[in-house]
Amino acid sequence: MSGYVYFIGEKPDGPLYTGVTANLGERVYQHRQAIGSSFCRRYGLKKLVYYEFFDRIEDAIAHEKRVKKWRRAWKNQLVDKMNPDWRDLYETLNQ
Repeated sequence: MSGYVYFIGEKPDGPLYTGVTANLGERVYQHRQAIGSSFCRRYGLKKLVYYEFFDRIEDAIAHEKRVKKWRRAWKNQLVDKMNPDWRDLYETLNQ
């Protein structure tokens, strides 16, 4: 089974949620409906600003654990490389 590591956030200097899932579209939908996580609900985070695909869910889980320990600047660099305008990537998932 494959998996994704993803970030939900609004802007570079705001809160940023890091997650892992096998079904990115469904999981982001849950966040957008405020049923995804208490952290996202508390801070009103709904925008998918970064995601990375892994062939194996185990690799995605291991990467998520590493990324959660990273400095915020390193996470922002990942987002800036993939999505410099911090736009919502959710709409691009089904295209």
